[in-house]
Amino acid sequence: MKAIRSIAGILVVSAFIGLNLSAQTRNDVIKVYNEGAKLMQSDIPGAIEAFENVVTISEQVGETADDLKQKAMQVLPGLYFKVAYNNLNENKPAPEILKAAKKAYASADKYGSASNKENAGKVMVQAYNTLANDYFAKNDYDNALFTFDSLLVINPGYTTAIYNKALIYRTQSNADAYEETIDLFLEQLGAGPDDDRAKQASSSALEYFRAAGSQANQAENLDGALVLLNKAAKYGDDKDLFYFFADVYNKQKNFDAGIEYSQKGLALETGNAEAKAKFYYQLAVAQAGKGQTASACASFRNALYGVFAEASKAQRANLKCE
Repeated sequence: MKAIRSIAGILVVSAFIGLNLSAQTRNDVIKVYNEGAKLMQSDIPGAIEAFENVVTISEQVGETADDLKQKAMQVLPGLYFKVAYNNLNENKPAPEILKAAKKAYASADKYGSASNKENAGKVMVQAYNTLANDYFAKNDYDNALFTFDSLLVINPGYTTAIYNKALIYRTQSNADAYEETIDLFLEQLGAGPDDDRAKQASSSALEYFRAAGSQANQAENLDGALVLLNKAAKYGDDKDLFYFFADVYNKQKNFDAGIEYSQKGLALETGNAEAKAKFYYQLAVAQAGKGQTASACASFRNALYGVFAEASKAQRANLKCE
């Protein structure tokens, strides 16, 4: 019995000591919390460090410090975001802004602050975009693409980054990636305010694939030329595109298609007789190929201008045109 009473006395004393230690530790948490609150107006990084210590110490103390822990967790995401936002407003270097924004994003995710997470993501997007454009300007295309991709993980609908990726692929002569990316850009654009951007992008893509088709045509790669010209046609109608179609089809002796595209080009050409000469020349070649001699002679006569004058004169002589 004496032994039992002795053990009970030890347990009571231990419990009393434990309560004192717990109370003292909570006081320490309060002290650190107050330090953080004081620093919020003058030293945000210092306040962040203090409140992170509140969370850490509170977890060691347990339930008696949970209220302080919760308050610190509510405050921290906003403080991290303020650092990132201040860096942005002060035009700090993009890597520095990005580093702060990533910390803000992680803090908001960890402590469950949806609004701060969204805002931190916006700052990250701006920092990534600036950094990627810096890489692009230095012709560091691999890092530019990687950085734009990092941005698009956060905001897949950030069309400026998609368009800039397309420009990189175009610069690299990566036709497949360029086509895929410019199509994604056009798909993402909304109607109305984005009409001008869509028109500009479509015009650029049409010019790119039209030029590539023309080069393939000059190299006598006729099938490849048609593939490229058809890609260009996805982005709109164009008189020069129709001319190249007519030229390729005439070389392939597909004279019906040659006539069709020559007439389409003529319909869009509003210039003078010399401007129309190239379309009349292709039309005449197709007509001659189909045995329509009278029509071909008339079309070659309309093509007797500029660089097509000599060739049209020779063709008329061969056809014995009057």
